[in-house]
Formats: sequence, C-alpha cells, structure tokens
Amino acid sequence: MSRDRAATRAKLIAAARVEFARRGIDGARVDRIAREAQVSKERIYGHFGSKEGLFEAAVAEALEEHTAALGLPSGDIGEYVGRLFDMHSENPQLLRLLLWEALHYGDTPLPDEEQRAGHYARKTEALASVLGVPAGRQVALVLLAAIGLAAWPLAVPQLTRTVVPDAGQGAADGDEIRDFLVRFARQALPPAGQGGARGSWVSQS
Repeated sequence: MSRDRAATRAKLIAAARVEFARRGIDGARVDRIAREAQVSKERIYGHFGSKEGLFEAAVAEALEEHTAALGLPSGDIGEYVGRLFDMHSENPQLLRLLLWEALHYGDTPLPDEEQRAGHYARKTEALASVLGVPAGRQVALVLLAAIGLAAWPLAVPQLTRTVVPDAGQGAADGDEIRDFLVRFARQALPPAGQGGARGSWVSQS
C-alpha cells in the first residue's frame, strides 16, 4: 500500500470511529465521514467497499489499540479488571462501538468473528496460567465475567446511577466502583499459589 493510500485509509478510519461511536452503523453518514477526513466519499468505497466494511475496520482498529495498551491477563486478576475499567473509563469509544455492533448484528456472525475468537482464546490461555488451571470453556467464562465486571457499569451508566445512589457524580464515584470491582475479582479469583477458593466455576479437571 502506498504512503498516500495508507494515510487516506488512516484518516477515514479515524473519522469513522468518531461518527460510528456517536451514531452507530445505521445513523452514520459516509458524507460526514468523508468531509471530516477531507477526502471524497468515493474513496470510502474504494478502500472499504461499503459503510459496513468501514465500520468493521473502525472496530478492528479500536480493539487492536485497546489490546496493545492493556496486555494479557497476568499476576492479579483484580488489577486486570481495574486496568480494564480505567481504559474504558478514559476512552469510552470502544464500548460504544461494541454496543452499536451488538445492535446491528444481533445473533448473526460478525464479519471477523473467527479472527476475534482467536484473539480471546489467547487471553483465555493467559488467564488460565494466572489461575493455575487448564485452559478451557470454564476459564473462557471467567474471562467473560471479568470483562463484564469492568465494562458493564460504564456501558450502561444510567443503570449504575439508578442501582447505586448518587453514583456517576464525579471521580470519587468512579474510584469507589473501581475499588469494589478490583476487590470482588481478587477475592473470587486469587492467583495460583496464593491460596483461597477459586470456586466451582474454575475446575482443575
């Protein structure tokens, strides 16, 4: 890919991430994206084929950035949940893109579902090593629970505000929620060699 073509692609994805996070696939306008990227609308179709193709590229880039910054589960699952919470709190764009993606695709397969499943399989293997158990379906469920712990209060802030009185009014509230989630995850899933019950959801068998 030429330098100019790569630069145009990067500008389109950057503009698309903002537009899709605000309005989703159905509400986003390719003319707004092109105008923000300062390129012609036709270049979107030349690079990505369709609005859905551009959305897929925008989500993929956001996920790659998130994964590179976060790293794999290691050491202390509570701190991993805390890092997840911090990253989504500081940059809510990925969560918004994933929520729009869920609404658009529903139960139908994602265009990159197989590739994404491989990405999470690697995280599951890393988490199994932390917990000192074989990788498998139960550990994958634990990973899903850890992601949910960190992401859910931020993905649906209206629920957080109504369940926890006065939550969401400032940084102190975020710190309180984060600290609770870290303690909860740490007590439920102590690292290998630190004792404590891992619970029947993570079996040695």
